[in-house]
Amino acid sequence: MSDDAMQAFRDSARDLLSRSDTLARLRNLRGSRPGFDRAVWVELADAGWFGVLVPEEDGGLGLGLREICAISEQVGQFLLPEPYIAGAVQAACALVASDPGARRAALLEQLVAGELVAGLAWQDTLGQVNAGLGDAQARSEGDACVVSGTKRFVTPAEGADGWIVLVDLEGSPALVWIAATTPGVQLASQHCVDGSLTSDLILDGVRVARPDVLAVGATVLAAVDRANDCARIVQAAELLGVMRRLQTLTLEFLCTRKQFGRAIGSFQAIKHRAVDGYIQVELSSACLAEILNQADEGSGLAPLASRAKARCAHAALFMGRMAIQFHGAMGYTDECDIGLYFKRAMHLSAWLGNASAHRSRYLHARAPETADEASAEFSTFPQDADWDAMPEQQFRQMLRAFYRKHYPDAMRNLPRRLRWAEVRDWTMTLSRQGWLAPAWPKRFGGMGLPPDKMIAYVEEQEQYGIARAPDMGILMIGPLLIHHGTAAQQQKFLPKIIAGEHIWCQGYSEPNAGSDLASLRTEAIPDGGEFIVNGQKIWTTLAQDATHMFALVRTDKEARKQAGISFLLIDLATPGITIRPIRDIGGHEEFCEVFLENVRVPADNLVGEINQGWTMAKTLLGFERIFLGSPKQSRYALSQLSALAEHRGLLGDPVFASRYAELLLDVEDQVAAYTHFADIVKRGETLPPGVSLLKLWGTDTYQRICTLLVELAEEHGSTGLNLEVAAEGLDVPAILFNAIPSTIYGGSTEIQKEIIAKNVLRLPD
Repeated sequence: MSDDAMQAFRDSARDLLSRSDTLARLRNLRGSRPGFDRAVWVELADAGWFGVLVPEEDGGLGLGLREICAISEQVGQFLLPEPYIAGAVQAACALVASDPGARRAALLEQLVAGELVAGLAWQDTLGQVNAGLGDAQARSEGDACVVSGTKRFVTPAEGADGWIVLVDLEGSPALVWIAATTPGVQLASQHCVDGSLTSDLILDGVRVARPDVLAVGATVLAAVDRANDCARIVQAAELLGVMRRLQTLTLEFLCTRKQFGRAIGSFQAIKHRAVDGYIQVELSSACLAEILNQADEGSGLAPLASRAKARCAHAALFMGRMAIQFHGAMGYTDECDIGLYFKRAMHLSAWLGNASAHRSRYLHARAPETADEASAEFSTFPQDADWDAMPEQQFRQMLRAFYRKHYPDAMRNLPRRLRWAEVRDWTMTLSRQGWLAPAWPKRFGGMGLPPDKMIAYVEEQEQYGIARAPDMGILMIGPLLIHHGTAAQQQKFLPKIIAGEHIWCQGYSEPNAGSDLASLRTEAIPDGGEFIVNGQKIWTTLAQDATHMFALVRTDKEARKQAGISFLLIDLATPGITIRPIRDIGGHEEFCEVFLENVRVPADNLVGEINQGWTMAKTLLGFERIFLGSPKQSRYALSQLSALAEHRGLLGDPVFASRYAELLLDVEDQVAAYTHFADIVKRGETLPPGVSLLKLWGTDTYQRICTLLVELAEEHGSTGLNLEVAAEGLDVPAILFNAIPSTIYGGSTEIQKEIIAKNVLRLPD
C-alpha cells in the first residue's frame, strides 16, 4: 500500500475515533461489566476494522499488519475502551488459520460484521509467551468432545459471545469454539489498571460438538503463536500511539506551565529529560517501521514481534513515568489524562508478555547468523554492479569473501585508531576496487549503495573487524563537496580523495570553542585572490597524517557570531602551519593541535559563499552525526562482548542473558533509526535536526556495552591484552578508552540534547 493510502487509513481511523469523547467513555466504563460498548463494536466493524486481516474470499479486506497498525497507533492516541486487538487480530488470525468448514465460515462472517465478540483463550501459566499444551484437556465422547481445565488472562472476558480455545485433544493440540452460554463455562474476572476486564476461563466438563472443533494437529500451536505475534506487533503500534500522545500533552504543558517566572520547559534538566523521551519515541517508531517491512518480506514473525513488544513496552512506560513527573502533583490525579495513558501502557505492556520476557524470547527466536556460506563462489569481485538488484545475502557474502582475501588478519578487531602508514595498503586496495566510498554516487567514483546495502556494508566491516582508516575525506568533505561544492572543486578534490592522495582532517574546535563553534576565533582576512588565516585548532583527529584540513574560520568580526563564519579547504603543506600531537588517556596520539600563522589559502578553496560557513557546517555536522551515530562502534563492542561471554560460559546465565538481550535490542533499534536517516541522505535531502538522536543513542549504547565488557573481564578489566579469550587477545581497557570520548566529540551529549530540544521539540529558551 502506498504512503498516501496509508495516510488515508490513518485519517479514517482518526476521524472515527474523534467522533466521540473516548476518554470520557473510558472513564465511565471503568469498573463496569463488560467494560465496553457493543454499539461501538458494530461501528468499528462497519469501518472494516475486523476484516483487515481476513482474506477477501472469507469476506474481509485482505490487507495486512501495516494497515491494522496504522489503525492501532490512532487507537493509542484516543484510548479506545473496546478490546479490538483481541477480536480484530487474535480471534481473526486464529479463525483464518482454522480448517475450512461451515463453523469457521460462519464465525468469520459474524466477526467481520461486528455481530460476534470473540477472543483467543490460549494461556496456561503466568508469564507464558509461547503456546503449548497445558491444563485444558479434551476427550472424545461420541459425536462431541468434553473439555475441562482453565485458561488464564482471557480477553475479552464478560460480554464476549465465546472463545477460540486451545486444548489438548488426546495428545494433539486443537482449537475449539466454545460459546459463552455453554453449560460448564465459568469466568473468574478481574479489572486491569486501565479499566478493562481479563478473566480466567474455567471449563468444567464442557461439551463441544464436532463442528465446533476448528483445527487439530501439529500446525495449531504455530497458528496460535502467529495470532499472538500479530497481536503483539499491533500492541506495539498502539503503545507508539500512547507515547506520541503522552509526548504531545507533556510538551504543551512544558511550554505553558510557569515556575519562577519562566516556562518550565526552559529549564535545562527538564529539556534534556524531554529529549530522552523523544529518543524513545523515535526509536520505537523506527523499530516498528523496520519490523513491518521485514514482516512484508516474509521474515519469521516471532523475533519481530518480541522485538517490537520489548521496545515499545519499555518506551511507553518510560514516557508515562516521565509525563507524570513533569506534570507534578497534577499528573498524579485521576482528573489528569496523563494517568489514563500511563495505565493503558501498563496494561498493554503486561498482556501477552512484558518487555523482559520478550527480550529473552528474542534472544532465542532470532535467526542464527550465517557467516560464510557460498562465499567461495566469489573468485573475482565486481568493481561496479547493480547493487540495488543484488540480493542482500549475496552482497554480504561477496564482502566477506573480499575481506578474507585482501584484509590482513593481524589488523582485525584492533582497539585503537590506526595511523595512515598502517592502513594505507588496505585503503588503496579498496580504492583500486572502487569500494572506498560506498555512499558516494557512482559518477564521483563511489559505489552508490542504496540504504539497505550501505547498512550491510557497515555491518560486515564491523563484524569482520575492519580497522577505521583516516576517513574524513570519504565521510565528510566528500559528501559536502558533492552537494555544495563547485564543479571545479569537485574535479580538483574528489578524485584525489578516492585515489588516496588527499587525506583530510577536520578543523573545527578551538581551545575556547569546543561544542560552541560559533565562538571560534581563527580568522581569515581576504587579500586579493587569497585568504590570510591566523589562529589555532585543537582536537584535530590524526592531523599529523593529513594532507588537507577543512576548517571553519571567522571572516567577519562585526557580524552575529554564526553569520561571520566561512568554510575553507586548507592544504597542510602551506607555509605557516604547525601540528602538535596530543597523547590521549590510552597513550595514543590520536588528537592534535594545529597552529596557523599567516597561512595563505586560495579564495577558490572557499566552499559556498563568504560568511555562509555556518550553513556548510550544519550540513557537515549532519553527515558527521549520522556517521557518529552509525551502529559500527556498538556492533563491534557487542561482538567483543559476545566473544568474552562465550569464553566465560555466560550465555546460559539468565542474569547476563537479560542484560545482553537488552543491549542487543538497543543496537538493533539503533540500526533501524540509522536506516531511516541514511535513506534521507540517499534521496539527497537535508538531514533534519533530529539526526542528533543517532549520536545520543549510539554513543550511550556504545559506552554501556563497553562498561559491561570491562565488568565481565574481571581482573583483566585492568590488565590490557587478555590472551585467555583468543589468540589475538582482547584489550578491554583500550576498548573502553575508545568509547569514553564518543559522547564528547562531534558535539557533546549535552549539546546534542540542546539541538533537539530547541529545533525538534520547540521547547522555550
